[in-house]
Amino acid sequence: MSSLSSISQALGELDGQITDMFRALSNGFQKLEKIKESSRQSRQLEELTDKMRDCKRLIKDFDREVKEMESMNDPNTNRILNEKKQSMIKELNSYVAMKKQYATNLENKRADLFEGPSEGAGEGNVLLASSMTNQQLVDHGHEMMNETDQAIERGKKIVQETIGVGTETAAALKAQTDQMSRIVNELDSINFSIKKASKLVKEIGRQVATDKLIMVFLFLIVMGVIAIIIVKIVNPNNKDIPDIPGLAPPAQTRKLLSYDDFRGYSRS
Repeated sequence: MSSLSSISQALGELDGQITDMFRALSNGFQKLEKIKESSRQSRQLEELTDKMRDCKRLIKDFDREVKEMESMNDPNTNRILNEKKQSMIKELNSYVAMKKQYATNLENKRADLFEGPSEGAGEGNVLLASSMTNQQLVDHGHEMMNETDQAIERGKKIVQETIGVGTETAAALKAQTDQMSRIVNELDSINFSIKKASKLVKEIGRQVATDKLIMVFLFLIVMGVIAIIIVKIVNPNNKDIPDIPGLAPPAQTRKLLSYDDFRGYSRS
């Protein structure tokens, strides 16, 4: 169990989960170094990206828990928790940088290689200077220059169109990324609230169960006292039942004086 459990059980659990996640990331990158196939490397990078996303969510939960306890902790404890959080963020960023480096290397491997000029161009396309006049050479040169200029213009148009499409795509991707980030933050907040609510419901349930148990014991005690009182009233001479403290003993049977007894008492 993490040492943070002495501060908060929730912080201890989160610290343990984050530590396990970092261990899985370290093993995953070590495994990635041994993979040579590009397809397997891509799958491994996707798995590591999912793990880093889960790790980021756990660190956010850790940060929220620290902020909630900040007012209840002393300054030294808050300093230790903040240093722990910064250490987690730094370690996660190092794995993110490694992932980006591997992704860049993978993209470079997949890039199309430019082919060199083809060998053995057809000699039939080459006009021998000896068979051409000066005017033919000039005309042929102008024709080749015109074709080159047209190719350059077409290339410029393609580049401009590509830049425009790339700009629009980048703007759309940025908007979608911002929207996804907001959605992820909202989901993280909802998940955190659900966890807190579940803990609160469990605590309330335990308290209610304890109160019910106390009420049952009190009810049994009261019923026992009432039963003893009834038995003592119905059968006051029963010596098997001790007297109840605070309850007066049953009244003794009294004999009423008759008129003759009263006269005898007067004469005497």
